[in-house]
Amino acid sequence: MVDANAEFPGRPNVQKGALAVYPTYTAGSQPSVVIVFQFNPDTMKRTLAHRAAAAPNQGGTGAAKEDLLRVGGPPVETITLTVDMHASDQLEHPDQNGEIAEHGLHPALATLELLMYPPTLNAQKIEREAKKGQVQVSPADLPLVLLIWGRSRVVPVKITSFSISEDAYDTRLNPISAKVDLGVQVLTYVEFTDSSIGRDAFIAYQKVKEQLAGLDKRSRRTFNPADLKARA
Repeated sequence: MVDANAEFPGRPNVQKGALAVYPTYTAGSQPSVVIVFQFNPDTMKRTLAHRAAAAPNQGGTGAAKEDLLRVGGPPVETITLTVDMHASDQLEHPDQNGEIAEHGLHPALATLELLMYPPTLNAQKIEREAKKGQVQVSPADLPLVLLIWGRSRVVPVKITSFSISEDAYDTRLNPISAKVDLGVQVLTYVEFTDSSIGRDAFIAYQKVKEQLAGLDKRSRRTFNPADLKARA
């Protein structure tokens, strides 16, 4: 097992999959919230697509052929997964779980939903700037989120899609069973400034991937062109 702690020591130590929320991007900051999955998703779908280079080379046919192998950085990786949430166990002991007895899964769902919202203080600041007639209004920043999925996969992500299916309710119509379909895009050093916890996390993630590839005994690490001639 590759130990990524040496590369990125600031991550939370959790046993299950989780989303760690950082209020600032500053390197060395600590998460304000760690959303641990009640049940780890059974499946995860990952898609990688090439990142287009900044601009094609106009130097001629030979240069155009070279451009086919040039990319603008790490691939664009998207991840989709489904998070199951249930309140049945907690509702068996309502005296010990007052918030869930009162609100069901509303607090847990709200915590996830707010990952797509800028803080209200930021929104109010933008409104004040707009009312003052400022032409360029600073956009609001979302919190930084790290997807933690085992020791080898700790990546900064941006939630791109969020779908909730509420399956059961209590007598107050609070949801007590739900499924949340999450779609996220992995953020790379291309999207971050030179100094940020997100950039450090992605570089650590890629280094671990490179180390894991080095452990793959099924892949040949050397190539002899003569092998192709022997097969011809």
